[in-house]
Amino acid sequence: MKILIPRLGRSKKPSLEKQSAPPAAASEMSQWQLIRRRFARHRLAVFALFVLVVFYLIAAFAEMVAPHSVEWRDLDYMFAPPQIPKLSIRHGLHTDALIPAHDPITLQKGYRASEEKIPLGFFVKGEPYRLWNLIPLQRRLFGIDTTRLGTGDFVSTAENHPEERAPSFYVLGADKYGRDLYSRLIFGARISLSIGMLAVMISVTLGIIIGGISGYVGGFTDDLIQRFMEILRSFPQIPLWIALGALLPADWSQVGVYMGITVVLSLLGWTGLARAVRGKIMSLREEEYAVAARLLGAGHGRILFKHLIPGFASHIIVSLSLSVPAMILGETALSFLGLGLRPPVVSWGVMLQDCMHMQTVAHYPWLLMPVVFIVGAVLAFNYVGDGIRDAADPYSSK
Repeated sequence: MKILIPRLGRSKKPSLEKQSAPPAAASEMSQWQLIRRRFARHRLAVFALFVLVVFYLIAAFAEMVAPHSVEWRDLDYMFAPPQIPKLSIRHGLHTDALIPAHDPITLQKGYRASEEKIPLGFFVKGEPYRLWNLIPLQRRLFGIDTTRLGTGDFVSTAENHPEERAPSFYVLGADKYGRDLYSRLIFGARISLSIGMLAVMISVTLGIIIGGISGYVGGFTDDLIQRFMEILRSFPQIPLWIALGALLPADWSQVGVYMGITVVLSLLGWTGLARAVRGKIMSLREEEYAVAARLLGAGHGRILFKHLIPGFASHIIVSLSLSVPAMILGETALSFLGLGLRPPVVSWGVMLQDCMHMQTVAHYPWLLMPVVFIVGAVLAFNYVGDGIRDAADPYSSK
C-alpha cells in the first residue's frame, strides 16, 4: 500500500508570494506613486487627460496642423459650407469641389457640389510658414494634395483659378470673409488654452501665498485678509470681469491685451483656493513636525512653504485642474462681448462674435463650431480634476 505524501511548500509558496507581493509593493510606494496608480484606474479621467494632451499638442504645432495660415482668406467662398472628406478606391482621399450658386427664389448666395473632386492628403505641401517663428517649413499635416490637381476627375488649378493657386477647401466651413474655420480654431486653441493655464498659475500662486500667510499668522492679519476676501467674493463674478475688462485701453497692443485679460481673470480666481489653504494651514501648524521645525530654528517662510504646504499639494493640483475651465469660459465671455481679446487676435471667444445674430447662426450653423471645442476642453478638465481628486483622497472607494 502506497502512502502519498503531499509536497509541502513548493506548490503553495509561489502563490503565497504572489498574493503578498502587491501589499508589499504598495507599502513601498510614495504618495505620488499611489496617486498615479489610482488615477490610472479612472478610465474616464485617463481618456480626458489624453484629449487635453492632444489639444495642447495641436495648439503647440498649430502652424503645421492648420491647412492655412490665420490670415488666409478667399472672398469667392464667403460662408462656404463644410466639405466632408471622402474615401474611394478610384479617387482616394478627396472631397467634392464647391461651385457658387444663387437660390432662384430667395436670390440668396449658396453653393452646390461639383462633379470635380479636390484631392486631399497628409503631410502635403502648402503655404510656407515658420514653426514657432523659428523653423521654416512647408509641409502641413492635412490639406489639398496639389500634386494630383488637374489629373483625372480632379479640379484643374489653371482652369478654375487663373492666378495659379490651389482651390479652396473648408473642412469645417468658412466665415463671412472666406476664412477657414478649422485653421482659425486651431490657432484659437493656442490663445484660449494658454490664457486659461497662465491665469490659473497666477491665481494659484496668489491663493497659496495669501491663504498660507492668513492661516499661519492668524490674529489681526487673518481677520483683515478674510474680510477682504469676503468683500471680493460678494461681487458677481461675470459683471466684475466685464467692468475690469472695459478698463483695458483700446489702443493696447495684442500682447498687452492678452496679459491684461490674464491678470483680470486671475485677480478673481484665487479667493476659493486661499480659503482652503488657510483651513489646511490652521490644522497643520500645530503638528509635531511643524513644532519641531520651529524649535530647531527654522524660519517661518521655510516652515510654511517647505513643510506645511507640500503636505496637501495634491489638493492644490485638484484645485488647479478644476479652475482652468472657469478661466477659459471667462476669456470666452469677455471676448464674445468685445471686452476681451479683439481681432486680429484669434481665440475661441473672438470667433464666437460672428454668432451674435440669430439669423446668421440659423443660415450658417457651422459658425458655432468653437462651442464644440470649448465644451470639449471644459469637460476634459473637469473629468481630469475629478480623477485626481478621487486618486488623492485616501478614503475614496474608487
